[in-house]
Amino acid sequence: MHDKPGITRFFKRNGAAYLFLLPWLIGFFVFTVYPMVYSLWLSFTDYDFTKPDETQFIGLGNYEKMFGSAFGEKEFTAISGEVIRTDPYYLKSLSVTLTYVLTSVPLKLIIALAIAILLNQKLRGIPFYRAIYYIPTLLGGSVAIAVLWRKLFEKEGLVNLFLGLFGFSNLPSWITNPKFALGTLVLLSVWQFGSSMIIFLAGLKQIPEEYYEAASVDGASKIRQFFSITIPLLSPVILFNLIMQMISAFQVFTEAYIIGGGRGGVLNSTLIYTLYLYIQGWNYHEMGYASAMAWVLLLMIGVVTFLIFKSSKLWVSYGAGE
Repeated sequence: MHDKPGITRFFKRNGAAYLFLLPWLIGFFVFTVYPMVYSLWLSFTDYDFTKPDETQFIGLGNYEKMFGSAFGEKEFTAISGEVIRTDPYYLKSLSVTLTYVLTSVPLKLIIALAIAILLNQKLRGIPFYRAIYYIPTLLGGSVAIAVLWRKLFEKEGLVNLFLGLFGFSNLPSWITNPKFALGTLVLLSVWQFGSSMIIFLAGLKQIPEEYYEAASVDGASKIRQFFSITIPLLSPVILFNLIMQMISAFQVFTEAYIIGGGRGGVLNSTLIYTLYLYIQGWNYHEMGYASAMAWVLLLMIGVVTFLIFKSSKLWVSYGAGE
């Protein structure tokens, strides 16, 4: 009972602060915590939102459905007694997504760094060019740009018309050709390098000019200065951009949906993970399976982020003595 005065005193001192925090806390628990916990529960069921009364607990059935084909399984019996066929397209979506991430993220970072280095020079009109290069990032994730991108790379699109000026003929429809369809998605992602460029530019401006002057006096070439000064001192910024762009690449959806026609393209060549998750949940009504896919995606992002952080000890420099 002697704790009550302490509790009362605590609420008298902090009650107003918690009262102001209350709307955010309600929103956080209602719109974030509850949906996540509920989706975790759904991932262990065969929930179909068109037939909610027929929902059954199937344990790890959805996860076995995902990875069963990797072990040669075609079907299995869940703990509910239900016979479930393994998903023949899940591993394909995983492969497409990993290819997209491992291709688009390095290319975007390389181009962003190159442009940032150019914009770090003492030239007239740099603020104008900085704004121009950032515009694609503001527009790139929109439906309108995705539709425009699809039109550009069609058989009669502007890209083929431009290449035709140089004598190229019988060019394919880049969007519907399985060999090149994913490449158009990668190009759209790389085109949106503005945010990484701005962050790189901020990092470059923090590197003292004296380091470059001293290196020049010692006879170091521009290339040697880049790898011995710029990259090491910029490595924390590279780490940040790498993690942020990797997470963003795993979650790409709008571009894949529009360019792939909402179905993953020809021969599932653009069947990005989030698009396939959407198809399973909303086209086939398999919300339990879609929830399991979402949790696997979260786990993948977490594991990759952890590995990048662990590897950063080998290549990220935070200053002298670290």
